[in-house]
Amino acid sequence: MELNFVAIIVAAILPLIIGAIWYNPNVMGTAWMKASGMTEEKMKTGNIALIFGVTLVLSFMLAFTVNGMVIHQVAAQQLAFTNPDAESFKAFMEEFGNMHRNFGHGALHGAIGSIFFVLPVLGINALFERKGWKYILINVSYWTITLAAMGSILCGWV
Repeated sequence: MELNFVAIIVAAILPLIIGAIWYNPNVMGTAWMKASGMTEEKMKTGNIALIFGVTLVLSFMLAFTVNGMVIHQVAAQQLAFTNPDAESFKAFMEEFGNMHRNFGHGALHGAIGSIFFVLPVLGINALFERKGWKYILINVSYWTITLAAMGSILCGWV
């Protein structure tokens, strides 16, 4: 099973695209700014090229991780790392092949990953930062949509 690098590139760009829409003032941007304590003045500070560049690098890391999370055959392929002729891997692929390789399955696992990983991580941080539930829900909703979209592309683009 080889990586689909085109799907990984597309998936890695999604957080920027979805973020531009989600955090737009006409969608959730104004509510997020209020909940996070962000101001227009603070938004104008910082090196925007650096922010977007690092975001893209981190998004690539995320895309590689989500790829393994939504495609079950990747986990089975690990059997072949220790023994390329592993009968267990061959048997798995003969029986299951590309089963569950579709857009819906990837979206489901992306959303599940968001709820069981992103929610606890962002929730814990937000509690210690004294942010409210509105802040948590805005950000977790963004990541749920984003990871579902990433998972959908990575799993369904066979």
